[in-house]
Amino acid sequence: MNNCVSSLNQKRSLTISIVTYYPDIAELRNTLDSLIRALNKIDFDDFSLVIIDNSDLDSVSSLLTKYYAKLPWRVIHGHGNIGFGRGHNLALKEMGNFHLILNPDIELHSDTIMNAIEFMIANPRCSLITPYAQWPDGERQYLCKRYPAIFDLMLRGFATKRIRFLFRRRLARYEMQQQTQDKVYWNPPIVSGCFMFFRSSTLERVNGFSDDYFLYFEDFDLSLRVHDFGDIAYVPTVRIVHAGGHAARKGLWHIQNFVSSSFRFYKRHGIKLL
Repeated sequence: MNNCVSSLNQKRSLTISIVTYYPDIAELRNTLDSLIRALNKIDFDDFSLVIIDNSDLDSVSSLLTKYYAKLPWRVIHGHGNIGFGRGHNLALKEMGNFHLILNPDIELHSDTIMNAIEFMIANPRCSLITPYAQWPDGERQYLCKRYPAIFDLMLRGFATKRIRFLFRRRLARYEMQQQTQDKVYWNPPIVSGCFMFFRSSTLERVNGFSDDYFLYFEDFDLSLRVHDFGDIAYVPTVRIVHAGGHAARKGLWHIQNFVSSSFRFYKRHGIKLL
């Protein structure tokens, strides 16, 4: 394994991990630039960033060296494509008081990090924060979910727009649209892995992501396990723009991983058809 390291030895208040695989450099730079803006009130000595690059070629280290040399960063590379959750787990051995699981296709609002930290401090029972999210075009994106029925997954992932429109009330209920608007909502069953702001002590207790998942449903599984140790909060003042998702539109390889991970999820947590 090949590590490019800046000083990361002392305990930080906040640690951040991002997993990449042949990243879109412009998109990753947008994420990092927004992250810097969101960290503007935190001293460099008080946070650190780890990027776990699952690519065969290391293009991330040169990017960070060129444009982000002053940031306290570390790149983990050379382990191959081990998947999303397993990748993040490589960064969990050195966590601060809080740890942010972050996708490389996220744009953070300038007050996102401070609002998350302040909420955690004010609410000691909170173990995990999920944010208010939008698509790049401004349309609302719902990151909280009820326990998924197979029918719900088929509707969201593979149905045509017309069919989804016919079942819009069911999908709205599954996505908890009514509950996750402008007020804090406690304990949605499942939240997305694109942005998970953890109290690190909880993440340690659940032992991070399960190694059973290569891609997809590792965030579903982790969300359910977090409920055994603490509360999850949807916090609308913690805001992001998320460009990802849509597994069914990414091709056969993604569909195959989505289906195989769903089998593992239902085998562990119980199947629900409708």
